[in-house]
Amino acid sequence: MVRRLLVAALAAAVTIVTVLTSAAANTRVQSWQHVPVPAQVRPQAGLNEAVAFGPGRAWAVGSDAVGREAPGFPLMLRWDGSAWQRQSLLGVRWQGELLSIAATSPSAIWAVGRDSTGGAHLLRFDGTAWSESRPPRGVGLDKVVTGGDETWLIGARDRGQALLRWDGRRWQDMPVPPGAVYGLHVKAADDVWAAGAADSSAAVSHWDGRAWQQWKVDGVPRSSVSSVLAVSPTEVWAGGTGGFIGGPPGRPIPPLLVRFDGQTWNRVSVPADFGAINSLTPDTAGSVAWVSVARSLKWAPPGTSPPLVPGPDFLAWNGRSFTEHDEPAVTGEGDSTLLRLAPVPGADTVWSVGRATGPENTFAPRILRFG
Repeated sequence: MVRRLLVAALAAAVTIVTVLTSAAANTRVQSWQHVPVPAQVRPQAGLNEAVAFGPGRAWAVGSDAVGREAPGFPLMLRWDGSAWQRQSLLGVRWQGELLSIAATSPSAIWAVGRDSTGGAHLLRFDGTAWSESRPPRGVGLDKVVTGGDETWLIGARDRGQALLRWDGRRWQDMPVPPGAVYGLHVKAADDVWAAGAADSSAAVSHWDGRAWQQWKVDGVPRSSVSSVLAVSPTEVWAGGTGGFIGGPPGRPIPPLLVRFDGQTWNRVSVPADFGAINSLTPDTAGSVAWVSVARSLKWAPPGTSPPLVPGPDFLAWNGRSFTEHDEPAVTGEGDSTLLRLAPVPGADTVWSVGRATGPENTFAPRILRFG
């Protein structure tokens, strides 16, 4: 009997240790991790955006630089489930960078870029290979956005803004809301949200298939929003930067996060005093999950030096409050200056791509992953 009790006690102890070890491991996993870029990517490269389709499939685009001032070359990376690999772009011989990437399916991916002369480029992946597609005539392209089986482009034409929608055969010009558009959330052809600025103030607009309705969401001059995420008609989020008047040269600009309840827009407090909200990304249910804050800073306690200390790089929203997360330190590099989020469908995993401060005031590509 005593032996049986000892064996049972030992088994219980082993079980407890295993559970505690597993819990500790899970705690460690639930943080942002640095993921290396391919070795053949030059140090002075940068990434602009990513899109993911599952744990083993994602793409990222940017520029592979050849020097501090010289034009770079379009950079395309692909995640194969274990590592990022550089992708060959046959027939793409121009210098410049890829600015944005989006997809309606793994076999219908679009990327937009700009060459060193300012010319627009549009690439398409059909599930097998990338190829150049004819861009809309006379339009400079900045961003491609997909959602609800829709594909839209943000660009400029004749010094004015341009929005275009793919109808399956050609790019169709769409009405543009007043001011500037920096980001879109496309839910359907008649349900599109635009983030930007109008009359030197942050503005969000909604397209219902017939006309745009616009709201000024922040009254501070020079404020703007670049990301928008519509959870429902009564819950819409937008993030960017809040403007300021006066102040010493080089004074940082505060982040701006606002939320719509179906009637009014209200400012949401974030645990950072300065910085720029780069991205908003949803969870698997479509609700807000993450907010990224590039160049995040906080006021230090009174009387301390320096007066500013690093703030959180990522904010996780649980429906009531934010949890602060920091990006991991990378040897030989500084913090990220751009944090573009890309959720993995059907999972809690999120990618962040961008660029970080490199040695001697250079820059370096940066890829991070949560989950």
